[in-house]
Amino acid sequence: MQVMKSLFISLMLLVPFLKSYASSLKDSTTVGLNSYNDTADVQVYSPTFSLMKTLSKNFLIGVKLRVDTIAAASFKNGGSPAVVDVVTGASPKEGTFEEVRYAPTLTMAYEDTNNALSGGVYYSTESDYEGRAFFINYTRQLNEQNTAIGIGISQSDDTWIPAFDRNLPRDDRKEGKIDMSINQLLSPTASIQFIYSLMYSEGFLASPYNYVKQDTFAKFEKYPETRTAHAFAFKGIVMLNDRNSINYSYRYYADDWDISSHTVSTEWLSDFGSSVTSGLRLRYYSQSDAFFAKDVGAYGLDDQYFAVDYRMSAFDSYDIGIPFIYKPSISSPYKVTASIDMYQTTENAYIKNWYDIDKITAVYTTLSIEYDF
Repeated sequence: MQVMKSLFISLMLLVPFLKSYASSLKDSTTVGLNSYNDTADVQVYSPTFSLMKTLSKNFLIGVKLRVDTIAAASFKNGGSPAVVDVVTGASPKEGTFEEVRYAPTLTMAYEDTNNALSGGVYYSTESDYEGRAFFINYTRQLNEQNTAIGIGISQSDDTWIPAFDRNLPRDDRKEGKIDMSINQLLSPTASIQFIYSLMYSEGFLASPYNYVKQDTFAKFEKYPETRTAHAFAFKGIVMLNDRNSINYSYRYYADDWDISSHTVSTEWLSDFGSSVTSGLRLRYYSQSDAFFAKDVGAYGLDDQYFAVDYRMSAFDSYDIGIPFIYKPSISSPYKVTASIDMYQTTENAYIKNWYDIDKITAVYTTLSIEYDF
């Protein structure tokens, strides 16, 4: 389940409705529902809830709860007649398995005229994986608030608990990330942001369940135990007029597994009347393969590493989405945000081998209702 959960979360991060707790301190509560459905017969439904409470003019605390419910139908591996389940690797009982992940987050934020500091702790639990993390973000406004510099740090310390009796080389997975950014107001109608990210992972970084099966042997998926990555990005916003704006971004990523990627995205937003904002967003992603990823069927028994996950191979993907924001009036305490996106990969031999389909097509949605009190 961890592989599909990672894909689902990465797609959700494309949606530009993530809230910054330190941007405007106010009492609020939010309920929402995210969903993901793809042609590999995986369905994810994630209800969310958050409560933010100001303790003073400058200080806020909050709690969020996310529940991921996954229904992963069985599929064939490598075209073989043996049917396995995406979660446990075992034969299905009734054609589908259910998995639930609970993920509470405690947050705190401080804000004054030129400084914003936020942070928190995160915990998640599911039948085969336990996650713990902390994060902290600081932003300083300069140059009469026309410039902002920021730094963010996060660190996770997770544990694998395989659903069947398997001795892993190690059962931990740790991931750290540092983001440094500078945001500059170029004019009253345009701004640009530059971001550098350093990411480091160590531990058991593969899936306990994926395996390579060839004519004479079968081997569990195995990756190097460390991974270091760098990413450079820029993002911009341009107000075309009182009703229309364009958001754009580009990101370059490279790691020591020899995976490099390019991500280009743009979003148009327009006010349709005084209460509704909507538009269109597009995203294109392209990556190279890892140094240890071989053609399907080309692995040998003496190979050091084995890959099954298509995200270790070279592929492209496309995303098209429609965002939606409804606020009855400027003074209304209610706001509704929603979106629907379609995601599709190019044809890929790894996808064909594991899922028995040429490419993955997915539809994911978000819906949240916020009330300020």
